[in-house]
This record gives sequence, C-alpha cells and structure tokens, in this order.
Amino acid sequence: MTKIKLLFITMVMFACMLDINSQDWPQYYGPNRNSISEQKGILRSWPQQGPEVLWSVNIGIGFGGPVIKDGKAYLLDRDDKVGDKFRCFDFSNGKELWSFSYDAPGSVSFPGSRSVPTIDGDRIYTVGPYGNLYCIDINTRKPVWSKNVWTDFGGGQIPRWAITQCPLIYGDLLIVASQAPDAGVVAYDKLTGNVKWKTPSLGPTGYVSPSIVKIGGENHVVMVTAATGRGPEASGGKTVGINPLTGRLLWEYTNWNCIIPVPSAVDAGEGKVLITGGYNAGAAMIKVEKTGDGGYTVKELFKHNEFGDHTKPPILHNAYFYAQFSTNSKRDGLVCMNYDICSV
Repeated sequence: MTKIKLLFITMVMFACMLDINSQDWPQYYGPNRNSISEQKGILRSWPQQGPEVLWSVNIGIGFGGPVIKDGKAYLLDRDDKVGDKFRCFDFSNGKELWSFSYDAPGSVSFPGSRSVPTIDGDRIYTVGPYGNLYCIDINTRKPVWSKNVWTDFGGGQIPRWAITQCPLIYGDLLIVASQAPDAGVVAYDKLTGNVKWKTPSLGPTGYVSPSIVKIGGENHVVMVTAATGRGPEASGGKTVGINPLTGRLLWEYTNWNCIIPVPSAVDAGEGKVLITGGYNAGAAMIKVEKTGDGGYTVKELFKHNEFGDHTKPPILHNAYFYAQFSTNSKRDGLVCMNYDICSV
C-alpha cells in the first residue's frame, strides 16, 4: 500500500467498460469477490483517442473504490480534516443523489479513503480508516447501526496506515478483520450489529480483508495476518482458516511472512489457497485437507518470490493466475503463473 499510490481525483466511467445495464458490482472485487465479471462484449482494444468519458465527479484522494447496484454507484469518500462521507451517485450521469457524513478527523501516511463498501439487499456496509463501521439503509439514507472495529476491541493508537477493511457478507453475518488486541476477526449480525463471534488476536495488524475458501466442500473464512521484521528475519506471519458460523479456528499455516500484507487469500480450487504479498514476500500455495477425525492438514505446495502482488489478490482464469507484480526491488508489471506446474 505504501508503494502503489492510487490517487482518486475524479471517478470516471468508461463507455467501453460499463453501462447502466451492466452487471452489478456490489462488493470488493465484484459479485463473487474474485475480480471477475460475467459481462460480455467489452472492447478488446481502446480507440486511439482513448475511451469515451461518460461523466466525472470530484472526490477526495485515497485508495477506496465504488460499488454499483440498480443504476447507482456508492463510494466512501474522505476529508481528513472532517471525517468520512458516504456518497451515492446516479450511475448514468454522475449526479450526486445523496450523502451521509460522520466525524472522524485524522490523517496518516498516504492519507484518504481506504475501503470498498458492501451492498446486501437494501443495506450497505462501510468501514472507515478510523474503524467506523456503519450499516446504512439505502432507502431511508440513514444509519441502521454503527460500531467501531478498532476501539471496540481494545485498539489504541490507530495502525500506521489506518484501518483497511472491505466487509464480507456471509448469510446473516457481516465479517471483518478487526485485528485489534482483543479480536482478530469479528462477525456481526448484519441486521442488528450484535457481535455473534470473534477470534482471539491473530497477530500484528495488517491490511487484509477476509475471504471465503472452500475446503472439502465446506466454506472457511481465510485470514492472512502480518509478520514482524523484514526479509529473511521476518517471522510470526499467519494464515488461518475459520468456521464462518462459529469463529472456531480450524487450521493455520505459518511459513509465509509479509510485514505489511494487503491482498486477500485466493481460493485456488481443490482445497488450495494462494497467498501473495509485497515486500519480497512473493507467493505461497498451500493445500488444506480434512482428516477422518474432523481436523485438518496443511501442506505447502510451493513458496517463491517470482510471482506476487503488492496490494490486490491475483485473478485465477482458465488455469492461470494473473497479478500486477511489484516488490521493493522490482517492477515486473503484469505477470502470469501457470496453475498446473506452479511456475512463472
């Protein structure tokens, strides 16, 4: 997050990519939380003069992004001097339809917005960089409930690059990684905000949002936490599997370490989990299998620094992984890794 700076001065929608009849994009990385859209007919190349700009609006700087549903675009904007501002735009013309603000002043290195909201039915969920979690009714345009994922669980001084959480809906639950002293991952009742379960602290604070991975036909919440130290001296990094209904820790893997992890874990199919990061952490693939006694085994399939991504999960498509690979020492750009032989 400190090496790739995404400066959102305007929000621009391109005619060649999206239109008001396109597929909704209701959460972080899309409908299936995997960066893949089922929309067809997009351009394979852009005109020489570039794509046509349909509309643009001014928004603050930051790292967050919009979600789209039923012809409306929603974004958590930020002014560090005041706080967070949730904004709703008409997707066809960019007109701002309504907004909701709350006080949360403060600034960190590389300031601004941090997360992507999540829409579920007529409610939308956002987490601000100071831990403010809001459930907002998109019809009344008012908050239904609010919590703080950091201070509610013993968090003191805000993490170096603030709170970066894109909420995950799982059935009746809203799941976020608090990463505070008294809670690693937390599940709330999505309608009331009541805490349904929480894990113990899982390690130092990182910037990863939880993901869902299927293991042996069952869904697991997978969370990647930060290590301490850099390079060969790094230690303490952890990837864990969690029962999404109870919060029980099911398995863990501790042989991959990233001091500042950002990308979520990727479901690679067949019980495999791909973990990636920057800061020379590279990538690791593990395979998790359920045993006869109800436990789990974790096997490392590979680990190397020839593939990775600093800020976002790789995309798995037709047996290939694609990523924008950068580390502190290299800028490889778009890279592709073969799924079958696990080599670049």
